Amino acid sequence: MPVWSVVIPAKRLAVAKTRLRPLTAGAPAAGAEHDAWVLAMLADTVEAALASPAVGAVLVVTDEPAAAAAVVPLGATPVADEPDQGLNPALRHGARLAATDAVAALSSDLPALRPGELTAALEAAVRAPRCFVADVAGTGTTLLTARGTELDPRFGRNSARAHREAGAVALAGDWPGLTRDVDTAEDLRAALALGLGPRTAALAGLLGPPSACA
Repeated sequence: MPVWSVVIPAKRLAVAKTRLRPLTAGAPAAGAEHDAWVLAMLADTVEAALASPAVGAVLVVTDEPAAAAAVVPLGATPVADEPDQGLNPALRHGARLAATDAVAALSSDLPALRPGELTAALEAAVRAPRCFVADVAGTGTTLLTARGTELDPRFGRNSARAHREAGAVALAGDWPGLTRDVDTAEDLRAALALGLGPRTAALAGLLGPPSACA
């Protein structure tokens, strides 16, 4: 089995996960709490990726100092977003810096991801030069893989269709944490039901009483 380099993008906190802001809008330090959510999800995603035996390295492409500081102690390597032209150029930049022939782009907002899920998906990805995993809605993409070829990321609106039309093979399996990316409070509640990583779980009290999460 190949050893994978995983590239994870992380936006600047000022523009990251804006649809989560209603969670903390009424808090005394609303901005700080929003930043804590974003960094917690990033760190839990990175930690899960690094715990996969299929992963040799995790590169986090970011110009956000707090994001870089959060992932270095976990063993990830922060990479400056030198293109500074959006998500897909950032991922292509990170892929070019990867030390392995097998490269995967992974969303940064997968707080319920389990190492075994990522391992299973990467093992399945050997079936084709480029593969992807769609999000739970079936329209977005949480994982894109490439072996011996360009990554060719097409993240954005309807990225699952864009990746399929570009020749990537869709993968499906029992990996709910891998498909459950988080953009809204409802997404967080769904991720909570799967079991959050430790940093995101520590903030779960902001979601309200358990009955609100049922």
